[in-house]
Amino acid sequence: MKALMDRILAEGRNLGGGILKVDGFINHQVDTVLMDGCGRELAERFARVEATKVLTAEISGIAPALTTARHLEVPVVYARKTRPITMPDQVFLTTAPSHTKGRTVDLIVSPEYLARGERVLIIDDFLATGQTILGLARLAAAAGSEVVGVGVVIEKTFEGGREALGRLEVPVEALARVIDMSGGRITLDE
Repeated sequence: MKALMDRILAEGRNLGGGILKVDGFINHQVDTVLMDGCGRELAERFARVEATKVLTAEISGIAPALTTARHLEVPVVYARKTRPITMPDQVFLTTAPSHTKGRTVDLIVSPEYLARGERVLIIDDFLATGQTILGLARLAAAAGSEVVGVGVVIEKTFEGGREALGRLEVPVEALARVIDMSGGRITLDE
């Protein structure tokens, strides 16, 4: 997606250690026009999988998941990182390492919103190691749902996430693919 790639190259910052700072337009301050375009593109790429729900992780995945779900006309569910008192005692819970937080985080979904037989499309802002997405897939499996695809805004190809997701045996789509961040560069796969 050219508009996204242009923004990454113009405004993205390589902070070292594999960290790509794009929070000025994707995951802290959100460019709503760009994000709507991302959601439209992901919805087009996944129209054939007939998803009944979009699943993501709190908080950075919500914007792309919401716009994708809007264009697919299905609900979006996000895995929370802390359990609110409004959530039932029995929940679906897993953990996943967070690269940007430098620790393991909980991923929690209420069984009220993810049920047996759902066709789940996982959407997130980044695909790096794939561990958060695999955590979301575990939540879907615990609910008796079927993961039918994985879509991300940005994939860092050099961190092995796509290979880790191979066991899911579903289509994986990325709107922009970062192939190198060595030497302070940001190199995209055109």
